Amino acid sequence: MDNHFTLSVIIPVYNCERFIQKTIASVIAQPEVTEIVVVNDGSTDKTGLLLDQLQKQIPILKIFHHQNKWNKGRSASRNLGIQKATGNFIAFLDADDYFLPNRFTNDIKFFQENDNCDGVYNAIGAHFYKEVGIVEHDRLGLYTVTEKIKSEKLFETLFSGKKGHFSIDGLTVRKSVFDTIGFFNEALDVMEDTDVFWKMALKCNLLTGIIDQPVAMRGVHDSNVFDQTDLYKKNIIPLYESLLVWCSKNKIASNTIDILLKTIWIIKHKEKNKLFQDIGYWAKLFFPHPQLFFSILSVKYFPVIRLRKELFPFLYPKTINQQ
Repeated sequence: MDNHFTLSVIIPVYNCERFIQKTIASVIAQPEVTEIVVVNDGSTDKTGLLLDQLQKQIPILKIFHHQNKWNKGRSASRNLGIQKATGNFIAFLDADDYFLPNRFTNDIKFFQENDNCDGVYNAIGAHFYKEVGIVEHDRLGLYTVTEKIKSEKLFETLFSGKKGHFSIDGLTVRKSVFDTIGFFNEALDVMEDTDVFWKMALKCNLLTGIIDQPVAMRGVHDSNVFDQTDLYKKNIIPLYESLLVWCSKNKIASNTIDILLKTIWIIKHKEKNKLFQDIGYWAKLFFPHPQLFFSILSVKYFPVIRLRKELFPFLYPKTINQQ
């Protein structure tokens, strides 16, 4: 293995006394890991006690807290972990999940053989701590992209969802990636990982790793956040808005910004708001961001113009690129 490869695994944990020992044991079993960075996110159960006991036995285990031991959520905890990590490569693991043997064997080969590789993503499986039906078992079984995807096509592929997705448990990246894209969005309650994946796909060279079998397992139990559909609905527009502003500031191609604006438009159109409400939303979205406001897209998506295009498409001939 390359002597310059140092790997920090970041684990945010909140009240996971049931799982944390198994989680950390799965990381210790990976010979490539040089540091385990656990951020105790204000746990109120026995998680802290268990971590203190484990730290006495595991020299590479480091434990951090937020100021005053507050609970600040997954994004803030991962961000603190990134800041504290000393490895030049980063992997993440949720506190109720665990790695399978040889988790990083293939990833290291990718980095050694591809100097321009910023990250590798892999499939994960599911460990069921509760009884589920056949449909849910199949839906959660293997979480992966369904085929190898070229790096330059990754964003639009992930955004469409037509060829699957990947999980943060199956991702390994250079730490320098976060200098390029920034940290996790702490304003999002969920989908903060999706936000990061999309930014990586737009600015970095991510390669498809092992997608036909899992490299890690996520715990499926009664407290999983991915079952909270209302929370996801609440955060979908903020996710798109945040990414839209980020794309504008980072000079991402206008066709990507167009995709985001069109998606927002469709969602807002389904809400059947009054025209003045849509104009107010447009103003709130565009005015604070000059890069967006002084672009042709701000005109294209101005509610009155957009509405006219929807109602009277024959007045707006398609361009060659749209045909």
